[in-house]
Amino acid sequence: MNSMDSREHGEGDRRLSSPAAQRNREPILAVLKSILPQTGRVLEIASGSGEHAVYFARHLAPLCWQPTDPSETALASIAAWRDTETLKNLAAPVRLDVTGRWPVLPDLAAIVCINLLHISPWRASEALFAEAGRQLPMDGVLVVYGPFRRDGEHTASSNAAFDEDLRSRDPQWGIRDLEAVQTLASDNALTCEAVHELPANNLCVVWRR
Repeated sequence: MNSMDSREHGEGDRRLSSPAAQRNREPILAVLKSILPQTGRVLEIASGSGEHAVYFARHLAPLCWQPTDPSETALASIAAWRDTETLKNLAAPVRLDVTGRWPVLPDLAAIVCINLLHISPWRASEALFAEAGRQLPMDGVLVVYGPFRRDGEHTASSNAAFDEDLRSRDPQWGIRDLEAVQTLASDNALTCEAVHELPANNLCVVWRR
């Protein structure tokens, strides 16, 4: 979930809401349904508002969905969204900075990361793939969603404008070259299985260990 466009529901309600999460959850879910196993635990990195976690847990049971985020505000939002549901397969949110220490999850089956790579320093991408290579079991999958450049070029003029805006906010941010990310994956024993072109010039990329 892209925290850049989150909105609060109202006074006293700790749930955040993102129009982007509402727009992209269906196409992302379609990809997840096609590649995730039936059982195990899915670790979501940078869960943001928690809307994706609730939606995916609801539609992917009995898989257990484990949301995480480094932000206190996001963690409170995830917990608040979780409190509105009765989903036994949605775990309580865990504080996790992708560049810090990760929990060890013995039943880990997959890692999902939505809209993080372009709004974080490159070291976050490096950490994500390094930990995925260490922690995923054989045949486990890493799923990453967001905008990418391909062959050194933006895939749309809107992405080019978005990239310029990101870099003006923080020079360490920016839309990543898919080829550079593929190199990170290969260096960490992850093989690209599929590149799905989704609406609004975003990609959903699946790597398997």
